[in-house]
Amino acid sequence: MSAPKRRGRKEEHEEHENHERWLVTYADMLTLLMVLFIVMFAMSQVDQTKYNQLKNGLADGFGATSSFMKGSDSILEHQSGDLSPDIASVVQELNFSAKQTVVRALNGQSEADQDMEEARHVYSKLEKIQKKVETALARKGLGDDVRTAIDDRGLVVSLVSKHVVFRPDVANLSPRGQRVVDTLAPVLRDIHEQLRVDGHTNQVKVHPRYFATDWDLSAARAVTVLRRLNEANGVPARRLSVSAFGHEKPLIDPDVPGSQDVNKRVDIVILPDAPSQTVELLDEVAAAQRRSSTAKTTSTTTKTRSTTATPEEG
Repeated sequence: MSAPKRRGRKEEHEEHENHERWLVTYADMLTLLMVLFIVMFAMSQVDQTKYNQLKNGLADGFGATSSFMKGSDSILEHQSGDLSPDIASVVQELNFSAKQTVVRALNGQSEADQDMEEARHVYSKLEKIQKKVETALARKGLGDDVRTAIDDRGLVVSLVSKHVVFRPDVANLSPRGQRVVDTLAPVLRDIHEQLRVDGHTNQVKVHPRYFATDWDLSAARAVTVLRRLNEANGVPARRLSVSAFGHEKPLIDPDVPGSQDVNKRVDIVILPDAPSQTVELLDEVAAAQRRSSTAKTTSTTTKTRSTTATPEEG
């Protein structure tokens, strides 16, 4: 018998190292970069027609009807139907702060510019109320019993006349004081702003006879005026509030003769329905208005003098 043949082992070949695998990673990176630049390019292309529709729709939704807010389309652009209902839903969902931000963006205004513009609007509204107050008092011959001013609180109506202020140590309105409050009430009742009644005492260092402190006396005087407005004249209680300042906030310098009769007062403050940053600018707007009025008065006086002066013939 012949011996069995020995099976030969299968020869194993050594695997060659692939030196080109980096090309796969490099190709992936190039592909991702290409996609990135395509997306960036797509985002940079704005459909001007749709943008103008969105801008005008937001402006209409915020009550901005003037042309400078809406802007204008060029003659090459055209409107393609009504605005999408999505725009209306966006407008409805935005809160006040967001609306203000979009309005500023549509106007191209900074926040400071917008606040100043709003302050001028608030000042103009308070000025109209101020004129109504002064007119009502003048008709009853009570114009000298009240001082009015617009400052960073709002419109301040101060009951300062010696006929109106309270007698020493008491918190009851005099008969003339009642007439003043009753004259103011119809104007205050017809507006929608909140009203704060501030009580003040003068700076005489004498302990009140019927009250524990000046704080109590000033608070009682403010409550007296508030109750007169509400109970006798129908000003809604939900719009009324009271503050007491004792002798801490004089209207004029206590060292000025006669100041104590003025500093012993009640202020009715008409509080603007506006953000605090807007109200804080009212002082600045009021100062600008005073400078403008002074300049106009000086200019008018100068023109009048120039007109009345006749040159002598030589």
